[in-house]
Amino acid sequence: MRVISGTARSLKLETIDSLDTRPTTDRIKETLFNMINVLMPGCRFLDLFAGSGAIGIEALSRGAAGACFVENSRKAVACIERNLEFTNLGENAVVYKRDAVGVIDLLESKGLVFDVIFMDPPYGKLLEKRVLLRLSASGIVDVDTVVIVESDIDTEFDYLYDAGFEVYKSKVYKTNKHTFIRRRLI
Repeated sequence: MRVISGTARSLKLETIDSLDTRPTTDRIKETLFNMINVLMPGCRFLDLFAGSGAIGIEALSRGAAGACFVENSRKAVACIERNLEFTNLGENAVVYKRDAVGVIDLLESKGLVFDVIFMDPPYGKLLEKRVLLRLSASGIVDVDTVVIVESDIDTEFDYLYDAGFEVYKSKVYKTNKHTFIRRRLI
């Protein structure tokens, strides 16, 4: 796995040997960032269930002003920190060894608002639903925030309307998809 574009372009990233993580392939990562590249310059990026940190590092490489990485695995946090050091992108990054739902209170207390929130939770455990329902009442999301969920193809988001969100775009791949979500304007 490598950084696709930007200041750290072509640098190889370390990954985690674990059944709990599925690194996003370079091809899917490139497609994703082609879709959101216009948002990158100067944005505040939140990478939930960050794994090796590849998505947030790509955002920083492409000009994000800052990125927060959230991962509850000690092994994954160490991998993120090594990747940030290797790419020289650690200055604008904060890594939290926390639960993705629990970290929201901490981020709110710091007054943070994110332009892009990306999450790639373990499939089939409804963790994205728990996070999205918590985000629906959170100040870290405003009307301009783009929330992107990487999930398996069968993941449903039918609860979003009642939570004040809407799906405005979806990109389906062979075995997974990216769902683009924003606050619903009332």
